[in-house]
Amino acid sequence: MKYDVIIIGGGAAGLFCAIEAGKRGRRTLVIEHNAQVGRKIIISGGGRCNFTNIDVRPENFISGNPHFCKSALARYTPQDFVGLVKKHKIDFYEKTQGQLFCRESSRLIVDMLIDECRKAKVEIVLDCSVKAVRKDDLFELETTRGKYLCTSLIIATGGFSFPKIGATGFGYKIAKQFGLKLTETRPSLVALVLANGNSYTKLAGISVAAAVTTGRHSFRENILFTHRGLSGPAILQISNYWQKEIPVSIDLLPENSAEAILKDKRNSKQTLANFLGTLLPDRFAEGFASANLPDKQLDQLSNREIGRVAEMLNNWEVRFALTEGYDRAEVTLGGVSTNELSSQTMEAKRIAGLHFIGEVVDVTGWLGGYNFQWAWASGFAAGNSV
Repeated sequence: MKYDVIIIGGGAAGLFCAIEAGKRGRRTLVIEHNAQVGRKIIISGGGRCNFTNIDVRPENFISGNPHFCKSALARYTPQDFVGLVKKHKIDFYEKTQGQLFCRESSRLIVDMLIDECRKAKVEIVLDCSVKAVRKDDLFELETTRGKYLCTSLIIATGGFSFPKIGATGFGYKIAKQFGLKLTETRPSLVALVLANGNSYTKLAGISVAAAVTTGRHSFRENILFTHRGLSGPAILQISNYWQKEIPVSIDLLPENSAEAILKDKRNSKQTLANFLGTLLPDRFAEGFASANLPDKQLDQLSNREIGRVAEMLNNWEVRFALTEGYDRAEVTLGGVSTNELSSQTMEAKRIAGLHFIGEVVDVTGWLGGYNFQWAWASGFAAGNSV
C-alpha cells in the first residue's frame, strides 16, 4: 500500500491536486472520510457552483502574507479552469461581477473532476478516516481501512466551515503535530449578529442595496435583514474584515447624498417614512424610520434633524457582537501560516514532502468564486511539485 502521493481530502483542492500529480505519472491516492467526494462543491452556489471568477487578483484574498497567493494564482488562472469546463462541455454563465456558475448542476463539476482523476489513474478511497500520521523516511498513515505509505503527503482537508458535511480541524491538527504555526481561525463569509439585541426583527427577509464599509474595505451589494442581524452578499464580504470592536458603516443610499435629497424636499408635507419609501423598499423604510428617525413631515424637519437623518441613511454605524458560526460560514478565515510554506509548491519549509493546499492554508478569498480558484491554483502548484 505504498504510493508516491497521498492526498487527505477529496474536495476541490484535493481532487485537482490529485489530477495534476496523476498526469505526471505519480501513483496517487485520495483519502476521503465521507461517502462521496466534493460534498462542498455540490452544495455551493445554491447547487450551481460558482466555480471561479474571471477577474481574480491577489487583492481579492486575505492572508497574513498578501503576496503568498500570487505565484499559484499566476500559474493556474480562471481561464485555465474555464478551458477544462469547456472541454467537458459543461454549460455555464456569468451571473454578476465576473462570477461563473454552472447553468445546470454543481454535480457536473464533481463528475468532471472524478473523470479527470480516472484518466490520470488516481485511486480514491471513500469512508476512510485517518487515525494517525507518522514520518520516518516515508509518511505512514494509519486509517480505518488499513495502513498506507507515501513519499509526499498533501493535506487538503479544508477548514471548520460546514461541519454538517464533515468539516473538521484535522488539517490544523496535523500542522500542529509537525510543529507548524497557525494563524487564528474564525468563521467568515458569514452572517453577522447585531450587538445589544436586534431591534430590526420585523425587517427579517428584506433585502436592500447598500455600500458596506469597514476600514479601507467597502462592498456595494445587497444586505439582508435576518432575525438576529444582517446577511446578504455585502455583509458576507465584509465579514472577512470585520473586527468586533469597530463599527461597520452602511450607506443605504450609495452614490446619493441623503442630505441634499431631504433639503430639496423640505417643503413637502409628506411624512419622512413615506418619502423614504420612494427611495427604499416600503416595509424597510417604515420599519427603519420608526426605529431610528423622527415621525415628522419633511417640512417640519430642522436642519439638525435633516443632518441626523442623512447620517443614518448614508453612514449608519452598526456594531456586531459575533458571527453566525461555522455552521453558516462559507469559509474559515486563517489557518496554516503562509510563513511555514513555499508559495511555489505549498510544501512545508521544515518538513520535506508535507504540503497544505486549499482552505486549510491562511489564504481566504472574497465571495464570488475566489476560494474555488484558490483551491484549483494551490492544488495545481502542489500537484506539479510532488
